[in-house]
Amino acid sequence: MSVATSDEVLTLEIGPVAHGGHCVARHEGRVVFVRHALPGERVRARVTGTDPGARFWRAEVVEVLEPSPDRVADAWPEAGPGGVGGAELSHVSLPAQRAWKGAVVAEQLRRLARTDLDVVVEAAPGDDQRGGLAWRTRIELVADAQGRPGMHRHRSHEVVPLDSMPLAVPGITELGVLGRSWPAGARLTVVAPVGQDRPLVLVDGVPWTDRGPDRRPNARSSVRERAVVDGRTLTWRVAADGFWQVHREAPAVIAGAVVDAVGPRPGATVVDLYSGAGLLTLPLAGLVGESGRVVAVEGDARAVRDARRNLHDHPQAELHLGEVREVLARDVVGAADVVVLDPPRVGAGRAVIEHVVRLAPQRVVYVACDPAALARDVAYLGDRGYALRDLRALDLFPMTHHVECVAVLDRP
Repeated sequence: MSVATSDEVLTLEIGPVAHGGHCVARHEGRVVFVRHALPGERVRARVTGTDPGARFWRAEVVEVLEPSPDRVADAWPEAGPGGVGGAELSHVSLPAQRAWKGAVVAEQLRRLARTDLDVVVEAAPGDDQRGGLAWRTRIELVADAQGRPGMHRHRSHEVVPLDSMPLAVPGITELGVLGRSWPAGARLTVVAPVGQDRPLVLVDGVPWTDRGPDRRPNARSSVRERAVVDGRTLTWRVAADGFWQVHREAPAVIAGAVVDAVGPRPGATVVDLYSGAGLLTLPLAGLVGESGRVVAVEGDARAVRDARRNLHDHPQAELHLGEVREVLARDVVGAADVVVLDPPRVGAGRAVIEHVVRLAPQRVVYVACDPAALARDVAYLGDRGYALRDLRALDLFPMTHHVECVAVLDRP
């Protein structure tokens, strides 16, 4: 087996895509995961990771010797080789990005869930017209020692000052955040909500105006988000630095996909796990009607407070604060007709899936942002008699390897 040192440059023939935004290559028997490459290319790549005893190396492209026809001019060079994280596919054409993500989802389902599926990744409305740019309604920045805002270099704590942020919506770029000086080491959260609310900047969690920090007790620290779901305009109030989908179209697209999967269920009991500020709870309450019941479970207290405001006129929705597994273990639900899950990147896991199965739902709708976690949990559900009936893959993170999926599983 060959030995290399960090910063050594290798000539590599690039193989297939891999989960995590890399392509696979081999050098003298060693697997090398290469960033900023494309299948079929011949490149020179700088080794960036060679831990002793590691089964693989990491590398990133420094020169393309034979390019793929899917390679395009980098949409954000500052996130290219040696740059910040967050746009590792910005050298790939949009159709090829979606094919890349579809291949990863299909491979994870095949490997972990023993399911063969042809996965087609859907574009979000408007993304093709915008070239896959200007979609982020939330960005996180950190100021360097000189107060210049930037992001961390990939796999590093070093702050790289930024001159541009092409993934951000115009409401963010027009604030001129990148052109200002900030307190050294400060963390900046910049939000431009979908709807009529003004953009908002938080610095280390404190609302910030052109005059500096706004420390008034009633200073605005939340935003209202709007989306049209199933023909209805819905509004949510969300903490500016709380969790919310970052793509401008994601709330409408994800909630719409879940509503389509659940369908009208008057009088039914629907469980919404990892419910956050109520992104899905609110439209689900409409599906079950006043005679039904939506049981929402969320572990973040601030998100639950937001959800209570968002659902104050929906008595059919009940909110439970606590870790999902622990709340379900208290048997607060009884039985369910449908269970909806939208877990964090690590997925739900075996213990939560076991609790879901005990609720005996006819249908499970699983929203996932990590294909490997989704495939693992689909396998757990499959072992308990639930069959994968449908899967939609949604390209809600253009220029990155991330992909959102909505899976529908039924019990025969």
